[in-house]
Amino acid sequence: MKLYRLHEIQNLPISMEQAWNFLSDPKNLKIITPDYMGFEILGGEKKLMYPGQIIKYIVTPVMRIPIKWVTEITHFKEGEYFVDEQRFGPYALWHHKHFIRPIENGIEMEDIIDYKIPFGILGQMVHPIVVKPKLKEIFEYRKKKLTELFGKYKK
Repeated sequence: MKLYRLHEIQNLPISMEQAWNFLSDPKNLKIITPDYMGFEILGGEKKLMYPGQIIKYIVTPVMRIPIKWVTEITHFKEGEYFVDEQRFGPYALWHHKHFIRPIENGIEMEDIIDYKIPFGILGQMVHPIVVKPKLKEIFEYRKKKLTELFGKYKK
């Protein structure tokens, strides 16, 4: 089993409260996801995040083929971190940790995603060509969008 990891850090010039309020609202996922992904929440977004919350999405990441994705918020500490895990979707495993920490003049957001591609050796061959670049592109879009929304971090 080949397990991959994506690790991203972004600093923003906002308070912990502002960061948490934005990131813990599932409806904001659409704002920080590229339009071409066709991201739509199908259910579970009516309340702010809580442990055990199930959120259902549809995405069209490749060739406009719609994929249903279901995640569960498995761990949660108000104002500090949460973890979402895929229950059904495109990955054999998806475990995404979101951390928020105070830093001078703002916050540090850290994302650690451990994931596994389905389809064995075929999935491993496609990973560096399609999956890894797509994930990096999505997180670069997210960084750009969050900077547009909240401003550029200055130490």
